[in-house]
Amino acid sequence: MCRSIKTLREPYTPEVTDTDVQAAALQYVRKISGFRAPAAHNAAAFDAAVAAVAEATRTLLDQLVVRGATAPRGGQAAASAGATVSGAHRER
Repeated sequence: MCRSIKTLREPYTPEVTDTDVQAAALQYVRKISGFRAPAAHNAAAFDAAVAAVAEATRTLLDQLVVRGATAPRGGQAAASAGATVSGAHRER
């Protein structure tokens, strides 16, 4: 897969927007299908795939439990982010 795909879970991304999820789904479907923009006769299938991947992505992110995740970032939480990131790497 592309190395440029952005990780959308904590601690790498403190807040994931619907735009982030949609962009990741679109990038994935483009990569898998080989189309940057599908022909008109494939547009419905392409759009349905993007929607399904976006829904699956949101479900996954909503259900993941990240060990060592902190409260929303800011102030003290941001200072401890380095410890959280290294803890996440051990989880893999």
